[in-house]
Amino acid sequence: MNAPVPGTEPAVPIPSRTQFVLEHLTQAILTGRLPPGQPLIEIELAGRFGVSKTPVREALKTLAGRGLVVMNEYRGAAVRAVDATMARSVYDVRLMLEPEALRRGVLAHSGFHGAQEALDRADAAEDRADRSLANRDFHRALYRPCGNPLLVRILDDLRDQAALVSVVAWESTPSWEREAEEHRRILTRALEGDASGAAHLLYDHIAEFVRRAFPRSATGERREPDIATGSESADR
Repeated sequence: MNAPVPGTEPAVPIPSRTQFVLEHLTQAILTGRLPPGQPLIEIELAGRFGVSKTPVREALKTLAGRGLVVMNEYRGAAVRAVDATMARSVYDVRLMLEPEALRRGVLAHSGFHGAQEALDRADAAEDRADRSLANRDFHRALYRPCGNPLLVRILDDLRDQAALVSVVAWESTPSWEREAEEHRRILTRALEGDASGAAHLLYDHIAEFVRRAFPRSATGERREPDIATGSESADR
């Protein structure tokens, strides 16, 4: 994790020091430099960042609120572990909300600024972590123009957890090339103004990722809602 030399405390107010620590820890978690399960010891982090324990403690509380860190009264803080239950919970909510947000953005004739740039960064990424961050930015570029700030905030709250899931999943199931092609098709359909088609492609993209990375048993499969009608259709 890139951090200041110990003992060189940033000459900034405490709230800014908290933000400073928060940004570095977020980056380290989402790039895998701090892996799931890694203990986060306040005094060690304070020394690494050259700050007191207060900014570190506040940053860890914020990360816990985002779902990237778990805090235990007796064991302290640690990077959140990723398992199938956690992944499916995050992706369940994304499946309910993200395709609808994209559909609304297409109907509003949004330009989806930043989506192509994120695709280019993903193509040029040299490791899973950078690719995951670019993937996160691509999805935000799709749902951000939906016109509903509350919906954007909800999806923003999920995107760090989704990025953490993708980094872990790609370690065992490297499927980013397939996903990159799916991204291109989704963006093309959105720019063509096909709201329903883009939403369906995005739904299938999200659902297929979690099925590949965290497969259910045959009896655990469930039916998926049809985006256009609200009815249910069998798994594809």
